[in-house]
Amino acid sequence: MNPATRIASLRPLPRWIFASRWLQAPLYIGLILAQCVYVVQFWRELVHLIEMVTVKNIAETEIMLIVLGLIDVVMISNLLVMVIVGGWETFVSRLDLDSHPDQPEWLSHVNAGVLKVKLATAIIGISSIHLLKTFINAANYDQKTLMWQTFIHIAFLVSALAIAWTERLAVDKHAAAARPHGTLGAGAAEA
Repeated sequence: MNPATRIASLRPLPRWIFASRWLQAPLYIGLILAQCVYVVQFWRELVHLIEMVTVKNIAETEIMLIVLGLIDVVMISNLLVMVIVGGWETFVSRLDLDSHPDQPEWLSHVNAGVLKVKLATAIIGISSIHLLKTFINAANYDQKTLMWQTFIHIAFLVSALAIAWTERLAVDKHAAAARPHGTLGAGAAEA
């Protein structure tokens, strides 16, 4: 039975529930538009940096802060790509990119758990950039702000580790359940 026939053979309520995943399409289109805003922001900041360097002599710290802002925009844009492409592939519909030469490597094994881990690590990267910007410009912040930004960054790290650990446990449990009874995994067989 081909997939279209299987979907058509569903009872009305399950078919309607399954079709409701397409309600997410406008959300992903909105994220694409948000990414367009980040592209415009990136070019504004780049033009501003070039103007500052060519028109007046600015300190290296100021250049570094602007460049870190550019990196931050790129990392957020990368995060948007992961959410848009990975989320669409996982929750809405297959993209059928298997033979496309530009298919991202991570997309071949994306699922909700992998997507969560990738998002968590991307958030850590973005948080690291913000924290670095704060530390470079620490003289302009009070100690309380520095402390809270550090604690928040550590909370992101701990959260990402917890997400990765629980995903690893789920994958290991799924792999163990998929093995026929009486067989051992590669690690257990070597012991």
